[in-house]
Amino acid sequence: MSDSSDTSDVVLRLSGITKRFGPLVANDAISLDLHRGEVLALLGENGAGKTTLMNILFGHYVADEGTIEAFGVVLPPGSPKAALARGIGMVHQHFTLADNLTVLDNVVLGTEPLWRARSRHAKARGRLAELSETFGLAVKSDARVADLSVGERQRVEILKALYRDARILILDEPTAVLTPQETEALFATLQKLVERGLAIIFISHKLHEVMAVSRRVIVLRQGRLVAERKTSETDRHDLAELMVGRAIPEPKVEPISLGSVALSLQSVTLEGEGHPRLQDVSLELHGNEIVGIAGVSGNGQGALAEIISGIVAPSGGTVSLFGQPVRHFDPARMVAHGIARIPEDRHAVGVVGDLSLEENVISARYREAPFSRRGLVDWKKVREFATRIIADYDVRCPGPQAATRLLSGGNMQKLILGREMAREPRIILANQPTRGLDIGAVGYVHQQLLKARGNGAGILLISEDLDELLVLSDRVVVMYRGRMSPPIARSDVAIRHLGLMMAGHGFAGQAHAA
Repeated sequence: MSDSSDTSDVVLRLSGITKRFGPLVANDAISLDLHRGEVLALLGENGAGKTTLMNILFGHYVADEGTIEAFGVVLPPGSPKAALARGIGMVHQHFTLADNLTVLDNVVLGTEPLWRARSRHAKARGRLAELSETFGLAVKSDARVADLSVGERQRVEILKALYRDARILILDEPTAVLTPQETEALFATLQKLVERGLAIIFISHKLHEVMAVSRRVIVLRQGRLVAERKTSETDRHDLAELMVGRAIPEPKVEPISLGSVALSLQSVTLEGEGHPRLQDVSLELHGNEIVGIAGVSGNGQGALAEIISGIVAPSGGTVSLFGQPVRHFDPARMVAHGIARIPEDRHAVGVVGDLSLEENVISARYREAPFSRRGLVDWKKVREFATRIIADYDVRCPGPQAATRLLSGGNMQKLILGREMAREPRIILANQPTRGLDIGAVGYVHQQLLKARGNGAGILLISEDLDELLVLSDRVVVMYRGRMSPPIARSDVAIRHLGLMMAGHGFAGQAHAA
């Protein structure tokens, strides 16, 4: 994108940015330029220094060394107000909108009083309509944000930045929760932005999107800028290797004969407040199989995971494990039935942060042999078990007695994987197993899931990353407003059709324009 843009004018210059947190050097003398009318992709593993660098740029952190210039003016350190005043805007991965307010009120919030004069209200509405038309960001100004789709909410975030005269726009994982059609629309908007001279920093872990949208790529590793590439002169494999410092093998899904039915849901429903969370959901999961569940966040995936985990009981229908109906739903029973759980929120649900690694790895098994003897925990056995998981799963930590909250997201996920896989589970519920992980950690998680599939486990993979689903899944289903589509074999999946289903097309009585 933006090959025809004028890149002669530097609009942002970072010179020798260094930031230390005690002995840790988070940013080590980073220098880069951003030009008018270009998309610059910023890549790096978790902990590479991307977030720290952006926080320094916005004045949330103060650099120990170095300077930042925006349009030729040096920004005072530690001043978000100065960054905004120089035309720097950011759209965060997790939106920062007030759900109870309208689109218009969200856009003008902070720029003037909400209870402004009618004439100023009309002026703001007119400017918002002009921005929406110019950049293809269609959204109703009087709509309540709570009623908007995920894609529409992202448009509002971009409009907020443009309304404040942003000339430099930073997008943090902008496509993480979008359907393919919404991603295409976003890229069309970015093209219009750069054609009008805006400069964009694009932060993403989806390398094919980086290749599609950017003109240049900057790679950070361990706090240092290790590479700069013209997008036209590199490829995904080169960028992946630059990020982690080694080659990343592509996951290989070998054909395998299906086992017997491990999990069966027949006409399962779950009532919610005001509307059903699940409606007439039916699905079969076999051993030696990965079934991927696609869908925009909040369409019933969480309710499905709660039932399979035993947290809630369905309002209707039947759940069977290995041919036997489940009569009583509680997490301990589901664990006893051989279900392993990789939860969506590893920090809040997957581990107890203040407990040690060794305490966390036996949290569901402390009464079992060999960890319990005559009602007492055998800490020697526990420590040996934890040490083996740390070694086998390359969990980088101070040791088994360290507090788990000290781990990075990737290492925390490896610990959870090791804990769950050690039970040799027959069913694995993997809910967003690679969310927020760098490409090296993602590759490791994928290898472990495929290994479990090969060992006979049935895996239910809930993910908002369509690339992940299409690489790993034998079959894919789509969830929309609590309903589930019939399964589609991976070989028959068309990415555009999948996106339409995620937007509601093909679900009786619920389709709407994407």
